[in-house]
Amino acid sequence: METSLKQLVRGKALAFIIILGLGGTFQNGFHVTVTSSPSPYIKNFINQSWFVRHGESMAPETVTLIWSIIVSSYAVGGLFGSVSVRYIAGKFGRKKAMIWNNMVSIVGAVTMFTSKSAHSFEMTMVARFLFGFSSGLGASIHTIYLGESSPKKLRGMVTLTAATFISIGKLTGQLAGLREIFGREELWHILLCAPAFLSVVQMIVLPSFPEAPRYLLIDKHNEPMCRDALQTLWGEGDMKMEIAEMLAEQDAIKGQSSQSLLQLLTDRRVRWQVLSILVINVGIQFCGISAISAFSFNIFQEVNIPLDKIRYVTLGVGASEVLTSITCGLLIENLGRRALLWGGFGAMSVIMALITLSQLLKENSNWIPYSTVGLIFLFVIFYGGGPAGVLPSLTLEIFIQSSRPAAFVFTGILRWLGFSVMGTTFPFIIKLWKSYSFVLFSAVNLLAGLFLFFFLPETKGKTLLEISDEFSKIQLWRPSRKDIVETRL
Repeated sequence: METSLKQLVRGKALAFIIILGLGGTFQNGFHVTVTSSPSPYIKNFINQSWFVRHGESMAPETVTLIWSIIVSSYAVGGLFGSVSVRYIAGKFGRKKAMIWNNMVSIVGAVTMFTSKSAHSFEMTMVARFLFGFSSGLGASIHTIYLGESSPKKLRGMVTLTAATFISIGKLTGQLAGLREIFGREELWHILLCAPAFLSVVQMIVLPSFPEAPRYLLIDKHNEPMCRDALQTLWGEGDMKMEIAEMLAEQDAIKGQSSQSLLQLLTDRRVRWQVLSILVINVGIQFCGISAISAFSFNIFQEVNIPLDKIRYVTLGVGASEVLTSITCGLLIENLGRRALLWGGFGAMSVIMALITLSQLLKENSNWIPYSTVGLIFLFVIFYGGGPAGVLPSLTLEIFIQSSRPAAFVFTGILRWLGFSVMGTTFPFIIKLWKSYSFVLFSAVNLLAGLFLFFFLPETKGKTLLEISDEFSKIQLWRPSRKDIVETRL
């Protein structure tokens, strides 16, 4: 562990990780949580804008509809951004794609900032779409850029920082929304466009860092630039082992062009990789983190936490996710990806079942609501230190260079569609099943954990070609002697 940390500070790697994170997944996390606090002010702004134009107030139902469109515009933009990653990252490279993606965020911020003085809620919709596009594209390129710049022994720890910056972004969005900071009616438009400052920082600083070494060698066939990039990031050395691994992958995919999404989904050679990513993404979307967010306010009320203090307790939940993600980054190269994934889903399944039980028995004893608070913190810890933390690393590791951009298109579609579907169906699930909805989430976590336990190979310390070979060996059943004879004939 000490050697790994020394290698991070020996070159420019640590600064590279921070700068990349601030303009990458941090933005995604910030925009997910930041709309909660100023929502009453934005609804009031919608009504005022309509009154300025037409001299009459808008119907409450229409205000709610427009507000929901503003919120969902972010998810739509994220979907479009994720779908475009294969084309943009392939055409411009990882570094230039990341730099120009900041322009989208900056344009969105200018649009959001001026929407209030222009009395235009339509501009707010456009800004949220642009923020979503920038977040969807930036999150994917961020993870690809990290993974293609990391040596094998540090790949898991480095790529996991993408998940860490999402958690930091969520917590920062909650903090910035406090009334003591930007959570006031006159400042809501500044609050929503605040991350653009970090986009400007990345746009200025990122050009001083090299392009992704793996992209330079495998896609651009430039070994000298690849070696220079590795030495800039990780310190002086011949980098023979890293370059040899890349050359082996280059030989394996010689003559293959970058796959489209359709080609990826129909390629039998990567069917287990695609299925694994599908299971993990669906598991994360329907693991119950949305239920935790919805129920936590009522649960905190039940233990007599003052209403004006609940927001600060919620910040504690967000802080625990950040700390867990950082801890996961330090442990991932020792424990491996597989154990953190199936163990995380398994623990989350048990916790969801216990939360269901505590909700049913909460009237029987005064201490039960307090135990539910503890279970909420435990759930967030296993969520951030397990599936949510490991997914970026795994997505990059189980697909070789020709399949990777399409794989990130696939994961982006799953993420943003799942975000939209869960946002649409969750209120109905809660209304119909109430606390029993935790049973559904427990079952989803259990099924995801079982699948990963039985079918996901460990990727720690292996080359990308070795990992592909591990997946090709997966079989649902042993072939009979007759099948073997027929195959040989």
